[in-house]
Amino acid sequence: MDKQKNVQLMQGNEAVVEGAIAAGVRFFAGYPITPSTEILERISVRLPQVGGKFIQMEDEIASISAVLGASMGGVKAMTATSGPGFALMVETIGYAIVAEIPCVVVEVQRVGPGAGMVFTSQQDTMSIRWATPGGFETITLAPASVKECFELTIRAVNLSERFRVPVFLLSDAHLAHIREKVEVPNYNEVLRVDRTRPTVPPYKFLPYEADETGVPGMPDFGSEYRCKIVAVLHDKTGKYGPSPEERTFILKRLHNKILAHLDELPMVEEYMLEDADIAVFSYGICARAVKAALKTARAEGIKVGLMRPITLWPFPKEAVSKLTSRVSDIIVAEMNSGQLLGEVERANEGNANIRFVGQEDGIVMDPQRILSAIREVG
Repeated sequence: MDKQKNVQLMQGNEAVVEGAIAAGVRFFAGYPITPSTEILERISVRLPQVGGKFIQMEDEIASISAVLGASMGGVKAMTATSGPGFALMVETIGYAIVAEIPCVVVEVQRVGPGAGMVFTSQQDTMSIRWATPGGFETITLAPASVKECFELTIRAVNLSERFRVPVFLLSDAHLAHIREKVEVPNYNEVLRVDRTRPTVPPYKFLPYEADETGVPGMPDFGSEYRCKIVAVLHDKTGKYGPSPEERTFILKRLHNKILAHLDELPMVEEYMLEDADIAVFSYGICARAVKAALKTARAEGIKVGLMRPITLWPFPKEAVSKLTSRVSDIIVAEMNSGQLLGEVERANEGNANIRFVGQEDGIVMDPQRILSAIREVG
């Protein structure tokens, strides 16, 4: 499988595992929770085959803690969970943000709140962004196909290493379990990004002194470099209790190492938008229902297209703003009560008419619901 390109029939969760292996992930700690469990099951077999390590922990708190420990030791590390498990991880994810520990968290959404039910959902779109306390920036990618489960897992690993930040892959119960063909490349030819290492000798090294990229070099824990991993606001040496000026400096750096790259991080798909008067904004599995609706609407002479954010966070505000100046109406379709609706409205600035089509019952949205909304507008 690793020696030549081949086409495989894969489940979404299986594609996540293969993408992680291709990206160089060599450690996984997790706890089984539907609908993400197949990731844990498959990677428990695949990692030992490539010299990696797998461990099933006693719960999600222990899982994310083990992942951070492995990452501090220099290994690309990942976990997978669903909404209830993610809720247990959020304090430790905040630790990863302020201590700048790269890792990937795959969140396969189910219906909530609480333990909810094991049906498909997009109800964690905002919690993945704002769950942990404080002001911060992270990156969230949302696949809409099994192929993208593979490709975006690779991208998630690379971005986490590049920016020393947790990166989230936001899937859902339906996408996790459908099977589609994926052309699998030679893993030795996949682009892999490794974290920046210190460029100064150990006696000059400061744990949180960044270069012009805003990202400090990260040595392996246990190497000749003095590693200071702290969960509090700190200065360049890792010392707790910096002055107000130093607090402002580190917070701005944590923001800006992501926000300085808004020209490249937000990814969107534009589908049938060239001549569109109406646009549908949708993502993940829901966007597939939208594409089915668009074919019927186009056959009826309605000029409508789709904008699908692939990067949910940072939100692709510039792309949405440009869209609002090109179309008269935007329909936001989400399998929740309207979590990215507010972001679209902020980017709109009153240019286009916006309406919402939502669904929270755990069933993939019917293309007919979207088509009805398109017809009403068109």
